[in-house]
Amino acid sequence: MQVLFAAPASMWDGWSPPLMAACPEMSLVRDGDPAAIDAIIYAPGGEIEDLTPYRNARLVQSLWAGVERIISNPTLTQPLARMVDPGLAQGMAEFCTGWAMRAHLGMDGYLQDGIWRHGQIPPLATERRVTILGTGELGRAAGRMLSGIGFRVTGWSASGRPVEGMDVLAGDQLDQALARADILISLLPDTSATGNLLNADSLHHLPRGAWLVNPGRGTVLDDEGLIKSLDSGHLGHAVLDVFRTEPLPSDHPFWTHPKITVTPHIAAETRPGTAALVVAENLRRAMRGEQILHLVDRSKGY
Repeated sequence: MQVLFAAPASMWDGWSPPLMAACPEMSLVRDGDPAAIDAIIYAPGGEIEDLTPYRNARLVQSLWAGVERIISNPTLTQPLARMVDPGLAQGMAEFCTGWAMRAHLGMDGYLQDGIWRHGQIPPLATERRVTILGTGELGRAAGRMLSGIGFRVTGWSASGRPVEGMDVLAGDQLDQALARADILISLLPDTSATGNLLNADSLHHLPRGAWLVNPGRGTVLDDEGLIKSLDSGHLGHAVLDVFRTEPLPSDHPFWTHPKITVTPHIAAETRPGTAALVVAENLRRAMRGEQILHLVDRSKGY
């Protein structure tokens, strides 16, 4: 099969060896006759954005978990699969757990100023409530890790589909999900339904002093509403890894707010070594006419 690598040139050296090792029957190319291309491996920022000539391609496989940068492409008519990578899920779970533990243990309260704060003893994890917005692959991975430590984990999704080991609330129960969150983690996708979902009004349903960790999508959060909630003292702290504009402009107020921690979109990366196996499996399925894994529902946006 002939597969087009439609991704930034900077990704070629890191991705092509594991992809070809995982799928040796594939001829991986960076250009060529569009009519001869059987499938496309895609990441935003490459030279090819017009997919119209690739009429024979049976699959567009995204290397990103989020597909908002391609799903709106009007030339996309081929089946689109998002990336669900075990390495990415593990990395995201570790990021969420690390920051949840920092919030839980009150690590920022131990200032190195010569004052002995022996009375600052946190509760046990079994006494701390965590709510995860978004119970897809990443949300489930984070939930398993946090539950394993002992946190009481609630999930929330539009469908409310059950998840083992997690009490999941449905779309119209968002206020209840927020009310259970001493620590709120957002792993929601960027869709028309999630834009500004976390705003001044909804954040007010959180318990006073709650922490927010957002490694999902920046569009879910209303920036002004977040600052209002922090300044009022209702929200205790926010850890933000994703933003409407990236890189985050140097003059953005998030950088200097005392209750905001900015991380530069590093919560989880797609690991070529593990992701290549997912790509290879989907390419083979597409060539055999079998069901494609992680197929995107374009009406939902994920």
